[in-house]
Amino acid sequence: MYIRRACFGLLLCALLTSAAQADSHKHANLNKKVEKILAQPDLGRGFWGIEITSVKTGKVLCSVNADKMFTPASNTKLFTTAAALAMIGPDYKFRTTVETSGSLDKYGRLSGDLVLVGRGDPNLSGRELPYNTHTQRDADAVRVLEKLADELAQKGVKYVDGDIVADDSYFAFERYGEGWSQDDLVWPDGAPVSALTVNDNVIFVNILPGARAGDRAFVSVTPFADYYTIDNRLLTTPAGTGRKIYINREPGSTTLTLWGTMPLDDGGVNEGLAIEDPAEFAATLFRHLLEVRGIAVYGKLRTHHTELASLSTFTTTVVATSRGGSEHSLTTPVGPLVLGEYQSAALSQDIQVINKVSQNLHAEILLRLLGREKGTGGTVQAGLEVLRGFLNNAGVPAEEYVLYDGSGLSRQNLVTPHAVVELLRYASTQPWGPEFRDSLPIAGKDGSLAERFKDLDSTATVYGKTGSLGGVKTLSGYAVTSKGEQVAFSILANNFSLPGKRVNEVIDSIIEAAVNPGK
Repeated sequence: MYIRRACFGLLLCALLTSAAQADSHKHANLNKKVEKILAQPDLGRGFWGIEITSVKTGKVLCSVNADKMFTPASNTKLFTTAAALAMIGPDYKFRTTVETSGSLDKYGRLSGDLVLVGRGDPNLSGRELPYNTHTQRDADAVRVLEKLADELAQKGVKYVDGDIVADDSYFAFERYGEGWSQDDLVWPDGAPVSALTVNDNVIFVNILPGARAGDRAFVSVTPFADYYTIDNRLLTTPAGTGRKIYINREPGSTTLTLWGTMPLDDGGVNEGLAIEDPAEFAATLFRHLLEVRGIAVYGKLRTHHTELASLSTFTTTVVATSRGGSEHSLTTPVGPLVLGEYQSAALSQDIQVINKVSQNLHAEILLRLLGREKGTGGTVQAGLEVLRGFLNNAGVPAEEYVLYDGSGLSRQNLVTPHAVVELLRYASTQPWGPEFRDSLPIAGKDGSLAERFKDLDSTATVYGKTGSLGGVKTLSGYAVTSKGEQVAFSILANNFSLPGKRVNEVIDSIIEAAVNPGK
């Protein structure tokens, strides 16, 4: 009996040793594959950080500069969305209201101001939810504000004696992140952040050639043409001459200047441009929608902001600004009469939008929401404090990340590949983990990975969050290998001058080597 037990023990030991050796050989083989990929001559000037780790065992399968700091670009959104799912919850819903401190009489006369109150809903737009393969919008970009205006008309409002006030004081008046490039602020990627966000705080400029060469090009703006003044210097040129279009908006200005040329045979172009003050835009648009419904407004347009400076003194002074007017204090209405209300879809649906298409503005709203709901206020710093607490609880080393915003647009953000992988492994153990994973683009199927990994083994799956800035390409997420093993990975490429497509190809080849260990 002793001999049998000894022989069984030896056999078990031999089997375990053999498996460990095979496992070690497999991992050494992956490291060699990655080393060979990165040894290509054109990649030598860039800086690469890689960690690929077994989700189940925590064993590191591949590591290159995994403890070094990198600019993560939109991989930052992994931190923000994970914290939101954990601390605010997937079922959270935003509430937008139309309120007054005045009264409505039987003749439809509303005494006092009419206040449009935003509380951070990022989808007061024509976006269709839930997300399905790609972001879809219907033709009506301002349908939510139209619905609210309809509610007022149905309740008999005919005259507003006071002002139209757009109130975004739920978050501080802190439109841009630290470390954002000035060049970004004109475009949708750098749209200003506000608790009252309509159409992603973007207008769309549609440009078509004129009827004849020498004519001005045709320029139209949606969803609200009157918000910007258009200085159109675009000329139509003969067919085949090529398109050269330039657009400029100075910070603080509501004038768009367009110049250049567009040929007669051009099919046209549609360009998104960020607005200047989201609350002012919402007030202007809402007044227009009321007047279209026959509701007369006798007062001015005003915005209702919480100034960031006031928070540093632990007060909540609110500043109201009228167009062309001076600042004066405004008392927040007590016990307002709610005349209209809109409730958003569940937060988990917007987290899908954020990660699938890398929506910067929505990620920034989430960061401020973390601060408002779980911290000291609706500010970037309060949100970052809450985020740090979450990451500490998740076991992500504090010395391995420095974050300045929620979207990754900041050039000052730094993380290690190891920190990202630790976050991913922690998320995989949480009740909200499946929703988090499913919010990431799926290789070859949807979001920002729809056109990548086309040749991936059919038995493998990749869920990955992309990131991109000038000289930066990143991809982090989960992969299920052809052998059925789940891994968490982070690949951060910085300081390269190669075309982005080339860097993406290298990143993809590293993941393909990891998910096809037998090849």
